[in-house]
Amino acid sequence: MGGPATTRTGALATHAATAPRRALAASLLALLLALASARAGLASDWPQWRGPGRDGAARGFRAPAAWPAELSQKWKVTVGEGHASPVVAGERVFLFARVGEEEVLLCLDAATGGTLWRAAHDAPYTMHQAATSHGKGPKSTPVVAGGLVCTLGISGTLSCHDAGTGALKWRRSFQRRFGKGAPLYGAAMSPLVDDGVLVAHVGGHGGGALGAFSVATGETVWSWEGDGPGYASPILATFDGVTQVVTQTRKQIVGIDRASGALLWSVPFTTPWEQNIVTPIRVGDTIVVSGLEQGTRALRPARAEEGWTVGTTWTTDAVSLYMNSPVVAGERLCGLSHLRKGQFFCVEASSGRVVWTSEGREADHASTVVAGDLLLHLTDAAELIVMRADGGAPVARYTVADSPVWAHPAFVDGDILVKDATTLARLSFRGPPPVAPRKPPDPRGR
Repeated sequence: MGGPATTRTGALATHAATAPRRALAASLLALLLALASARAGLASDWPQWRGPGRDGAARGFRAPAAWPAELSQKWKVTVGEGHASPVVAGERVFLFARVGEEEVLLCLDAATGGTLWRAAHDAPYTMHQAATSHGKGPKSTPVVAGGLVCTLGISGTLSCHDAGTGALKWRRSFQRRFGKGAPLYGAAMSPLVDDGVLVAHVGGHGGGALGAFSVATGETVWSWEGDGPGYASPILATFDGVTQVVTQTRKQIVGIDRASGALLWSVPFTTPWEQNIVTPIRVGDTIVVSGLEQGTRALRPARAEEGWTVGTTWTTDAVSLYMNSPVVAGERLCGLSHLRKGQFFCVEASSGRVVWTSEGREADHASTVVAGDLLLHLTDAAELIVMRADGGAPVARYTVADSPVWAHPAFVDGDILVKDATTLARLSFRGPPPVAPRKPPDPRGR
């Protein structure tokens, strides 16, 4: 367990006479946030990396009757540096960022962007010289569950805060255990929460562990030390009745028993410079994986008499993902291939057959979201490109920020949250509300 944190919640400092009332209010607020996180599948919540299902699906999003010429800005606030994505629980937005040598967790009012609380701790970090242009993070997206919000700092420190007040519940560092607390270019894996357990891949090139930790206390529930972390985030998937943590590690694709931490199956998988980045996605009874210069393939884990087998349902070299995790749109798998200097694509999810690709030179990076038959690609050039999964020309294009965008977007009540280099904005697809005409003055003074 780590030492005490510096938690800055100035608005919480109050006269002792009001402490009981404020404690009661905080407890009620925590209860409301717990209820909000329990309804994570609803349209208003986006509580973790890639949304409620960790699959990039914005199921509650409704396209406007007519796409506006530009998006309207409801609010924009300065939050700090980093690639961590915003998350939403109830009427609150949580954002993890860097300000100077501190990592800062912010809780914002979703309606106004106003700061409700701020928690910060010292986090000095030296970025690898090959990735200095990406800044010193953080890169990992928080997760909100059960009235708590958990983060993974760029140096590999796990923290858990009360979502209602910002108070630190626990913090753990793994540098002593593994020599290095994070991969070469900093921790980027986004943790998940399931049934009171936080799953995170900790450690770095010197060794690591995919672990399960009690959300309430931070204590280790189980730990698998078969490989260190890559930069991909894990998902949960159930095959043959066994719920598994599936992820890209440093050199493998693995399925780990969610209950016990036992390794069920593994497939060797390496990319140039050990950049396993893509979050796997479940498609039917398969797991689709991809990586830099590795093409894309669908794996089928199955339980056999003497353990687990993993077959390859299909593979294609026609599309290969790097800094993009794909989505499922109906019967299609869609995303951004790194081929042709960034090429949007859709393939048949059942066979890998290419349905369509764009011309290329679209982006170095894009976060892809699916909403019905629509694909929303948010690129590093701060462009939001709306396309249909059946191909054709883009439906709409918008410039959504003044600086590069690497964070995945989030959605709140039909609006999109965009984090650029230092700011977070809430943008609407429906434009500002119409202004009611003013009544002319009554000449009789009434």
